[in-house]
Amino acid sequence: MTIAIACDLSGFPLKKELTEHLKSQGYTVLDFGIEGEDAPQPYFIQAPKVAKAIQEGKAEKGILICGTGQGMAIVANKHKGIYACVVDDIFSAERSKIVNNANVITLGGWITAPFVGKQIVDAWLAMSFTQKMEFKKDFLTNAFNQVVEIEKENFR
Repeated sequence: MTIAIACDLSGFPLKKELTEHLKSQGYTVLDFGIEGEDAPQPYFIQAPKVAKAIQEGKAEKGILICGTGQGMAIVANKHKGIYACVVDDIFSAERSKIVNNANVITLGGWITAPFVGKQIVDAWLAMSFTQKMEFKKDFLTNAFNQVVEIEKENFR
């Protein structure tokens, strides 16, 4: 499997760690991240490179790393066929795939230790999309009514 990866300056150290980790597991890695800490580029330049690689079939999945992961996710999700989720731990990584079928994950370079980043990526890659969320009218109505009741109680 080919995985596209990119980062901005905040994500550079984590990108290096994850790239080596993925290659050691036999993945092909397309590195679109900055080349070094002396050659920064903002996240809104980097995220489209991974999106384009997936859209063109050059990569099956993508990993984006910026300060918090939020900016990369916002930019990536603007591209057709990209389903990017911010992941901060193993649980969110698994759910991003199981429930949302994320083909891109974004991580925070400021907040993710390298050993945790590796665990997150491994968990995400191990998961399969298994759960389509099919909302029924009754479910949505009940959920809405519950929110209304909570608001009545807490926000007077």
